[in-house]
Parts: sequence; structure tokens; C-alpha cells
Amino acid sequence: MTTQGDLPAHWQQLFGGPPAMRLASATAAGGGGGGGEADLAHSGGPWTKASVAAGELRVTTAEGLGKMSAAHEGIAAGTAGLGATAALAAVRESWERRVSAVRDECGSVQGALLNVAREIGEVDVNNKVAFSQLVIKQDADR
Repeated sequence: MTTQGDLPAHWQQLFGGPPAMRLASATAAGGGGGGGEADLAHSGGPWTKASVAAGELRVTTAEGLGKMSAAHEGIAAGTAGLGATAALAAVRESWERRVSAVRDECGSVQGALLNVAREIGEVDVNNKVAFSQLVIKQDADR
């Protein structure tokens, strides 16, 4: 593994100072989280919200497919013999496949995200219980 000091001078000029890592939600060094809290909170929030968004997108795409189907009813009969009718049907079939794939993927992702939210929530609850027991034990030892 190469460290910053092992790089040739011209590479060090390109890369600048040593690399730093921090949580996206954290403020500058020593500060708390972006919301003003010092805790890293992940349960009850982003995973659940992402699951809800995926579910809403699944429903919206399903509704869109229904509207698209209704909008095309009777077009083939009313425009029989026109070249544009076949082209329109091909485009519609292509979009139906794509939107259906998005709908199906959102349904799949929705469940996976919800499972992660549940698992993280269970871990958080277990950690909270373990820490509270530790505090009680420390208070008893004093």
C-alpha cells in the first residue's frame, strides 16, 4: 500500500494534502452530525423513506401503464392501414416493457429496503438495551 509520502513530488502536488474521510452527515472535524446531533442515527429514517418512495414509484408506474393502455384503445381500428399505426404500436410495446421493468424493480427494491430498515431497527433496539444495562451496572458499581 502506498502512502502520500511515498508518491513522487509531482503526484503529491496533484493530490494535495493527505486524504481525509468523514461521514457525509458530519460537519467539519470535531462537529456533530448535519442535524446538530452528535449521534449517528440511521433507523426510522432513510431506509424506511426509501422503501416508501420505491413503493410509491411502483404504484405510479402501474397507474401510468393503465393510462397508456386506455389512451391507445381503439387506435388500431380507427387508423387501420396507416404506417404510423404499426410504428406507434412498436413504440408503445417498447415503453410498456421498460415501464413494467421499472415497476417490477421498484416492488423488489421496496421489500429489500424495508427489510434493512427492520433489521437496523432491531440492532438499534438491542444496542440501546445493552447500553442501558451497562449504565445501570456502572451506576451500581459506584
